[in-house]
Amino acid sequence: MHMNKSFYFLVLLISSVAMAEEQGVIRPEVLLSEIIQGMPRGEKREVRVLTASFKPRDKTMFHTHRFPVTVYVLEGAFTLEMEGREPITVKTGQAIVMPSHVKMTGYNHSSTDPLRLVIFNVSDPGTPYLDPVH
Repeated sequence: MHMNKSFYFLVLLISSVAMAEEQGVIRPEVLLSEIIQGMPRGEKREVRVLTASFKPRDKTMFHTHRFPVTVYVLEGAFTLEMEGREPITVKTGQAIVMPSHVKMTGYNHSSTDPLRLVIFNVSDPGTPYLDPVH
């Protein structure tokens, strides 16, 4: 019986890949695929999707994250400055994973353009999104 289930699954998989070529059927595009460490291991996890809007020259407070955070840039250019590392700039349509337990600040270095981000984060339930560094 297992053989039949596997076979039918394979047929279904192949036919769904073939159907993806049809008109009007979308195929997701991978923007970022990264193996990361430090994800929560508990039985339950909290998933957050946040947005952030920066005016020209705005920045975040100096902070850390307890778990990795993924950022997707909707508009503008996001510059991430992490302690002990070179700054990284991520532009519209690009994504980055920010590591856990690293001191960082995010900037909109533009003097004219706004910056808009979508932020994805998986954590233990009730974990603060960030921890300020004083």
